[in-house]
Amino acid sequence: MIDVSADVLTGRCLCGAVQYQTGIPILPATICHCRSCQLAAGAHSLGLYTVERGTAAFTQVQPVEYRSSPKVLRGFCGTCGTALTYWHADWPTELSFTIASLDDPNLVVPVDHSWMTHAIPWDNAPDCRPRHQTDRP
Repeated sequence: MIDVSADVLTGRCLCGAVQYQTGIPILPATICHCRSCQLAAGAHSLGLYTVERGTAAFTQVQPVEYRSSPKVLRGFCGTCGTALTYWHADWPTELSFTIASLDDPNLVVPVDHSWMTHAIPWDNAPDCRPRHQTDRP
């Protein structure tokens, strides 16, 4: 779910060095529990929203990129370490951003949980969102 009155979303890292703006999500947002997202975020899960890559722009410093697997690049602030982006080679025109890095994270609401097979055992949030054992169908 998104606030349809917001046609541009803005966000930043903790220190403000990396700032961005994106178009609206093209896919429903998700909360990913895969081990790679856990390690990238230093948290039990990571909320992500996906946009057309061409609608995303960094208005200050570019994020540093790290290849977390052969097909995945993750972007983060080189100064404060905030996790910001996820890009997968199988979907080259899409770019995902961390929901928590939005200036107003309330504008994008995840609709489901993915990769529950990797969820930490105590990670059992009592919400009504569908839970997928791996990636979404």
